[in-house]
Amino acid sequence: MQQGYAAVLCVLSVLGLEATAPGECELTRLLQDKLQYEMRLQYMKHYFPIDYTVQVQYEEVLRPSNITRLRNATVSEAALRYLWFHVSSQAVLRIREVLPQKHPSWKYTQELCQLFDALGEEYSKYRQTDVDEVVADLVELVHSAGAESRSKAVRPKALLDNCLKVMRMLYGVPC
Repeated sequence: MQQGYAAVLCVLSVLGLEATAPGECELTRLLQDKLQYEMRLQYMKHYFPIDYTVQVQYEEVLRPSNITRLRNATVSEAALRYLWFHVSSQAVLRIREVLPQKHPSWKYTQELCQLFDALGEEYSKYRQTDVDEVVADLVELVHSAGAESRSKAVRPKALLDNCLKVMRMLYGVPC
């Protein structure tokens, strides 16, 4: 069984395709279930004041157009998934920072954080440490605290909408 799996990975790497780990696919399916439109609408729009925004760094907004641009610059799919994970988990943490514990959306964001934590464990097992330099720089910017000067106001629902759209782009075919 191990030899067959290794052979498939070898063929995929020769073809330039990058496989995802089975646990990664399962966790993204669970995330997709949690990010259903009705749940995003209820927890990230209806339970917030009208036109409520969260301050995030410019790099913390990852749209499908960003992924397309990076793909055209020949960034690997594994590096793009790595970037998506870091940006999306940071976005959920930013939303959670503004919520009091008794807020109706607190439990929902806690469940999202737990799924991202589990996905982070999968990445620590299956991901190579060297990613494209462009992605490594973006991840560093996302996690740097001193970049507050490049912040923008974004609605919580928009952050999760982008998270889901990009996740579907990156995991739709391999999973």
